Amino acid sequence: MAFSRDGKTLATGSKDSTARLWDVATGRTTAALTGHTDWVTSVAFSPDGKTLATGSWDNTARLWKIRSR
Repeated sequence: MAFSRDGKTLATGSKDSTARLWDVATGRTTAALTGHTDWVTSVAFSPDGKTLATGSWDNTARLWKIRSR
């Protein structure tokens, strides 16, 4: 799991092959990122918070544009 630099968003990886973004204040999911075919084991925000990197047991890494609020 990883927190965004501003602390408002949490990113998690899951065995269901998704990465999820969570609103820390409400505890609600704001996005489910799909595309991996196996467990998402790593998540990291870019320093500017506009990109999320994910890594998976499917031997791929992906970059996701994160929608700003």
